[in-house]
Amino acid sequence: MINKRVTSMAQAVQGIKDGDVLLIGGFGTSGRPADLLAGVFELGVKDLTLVANNSTTGSDVIAELMRANRVRKLVCSFPRGLTGDTIFDELYRAGKIELELVPQGTLAERIRAGAAGIGGFFTRTAAGTELARGKETRLIDGQEYVLEKPLLGDVALIQAKKGDRWGNLVYHRGARVNNPAMAGAAKLVIAQVNEFVELGELDPEHIVTPGVFIDRVIEVKK
Repeated sequence: MINKRVTSMAQAVQGIKDGDVLLIGGFGTSGRPADLLAGVFELGVKDLTLVANNSTTGSDVIAELMRANRVRKLVCSFPRGLTGDTIFDELYRAGKIELELVPQGTLAERIRAGAAGIGGFFTRTAAGTELARGKETRLIDGQEYVLEKPLLGDVALIQAKKGDRWGNLVYHRGARVNNPAMAGAAKLVIAQVNEFVELGELDPEHIVTPGVFIDRVIEVKK
């Protein structure tokens, strides 16, 4: 019997190790797997690379991971908090954290490329800027394009509205940002859901992420 549900956070984050690349779903706080991130913090792993649309809102678990010097590198579109300086600013100025800044649409497409097994793609975004330095460029129809490589992770941490024991997931609105693509772009995929439902309760037409992409599901009620 296929049953991907786990009942403790320790079970959910088991196997995450030092040096892993973590794909973290969501847009701002919408769809952000905050409880799974708290589990990663409790696990004590370090030397992590975090891939996310925005790294921190200024005071959250990712900020705490950075403050504890557990994050080696950020790959994101927005590394800072919403207002004022954050721990990221402090660490970056001190040379204690690496940053790969990626335009928002390019980040999403690099993740999707990783999930789809695409070796790379050309985009006009960032052409002629510092972000294109060191990357292959090509003239296509008279326009300069930049080659972007796919993004893959050791672990994807995602958040959904509902899930069943097979790992089928449905999302709530903005929570779909990056979560579905990340589910296909990592070796180990762990989902936290607001509600665990019985098999057959999810309308197949509403399932966004099929269970074949998911390894573990944990229920975290709001």
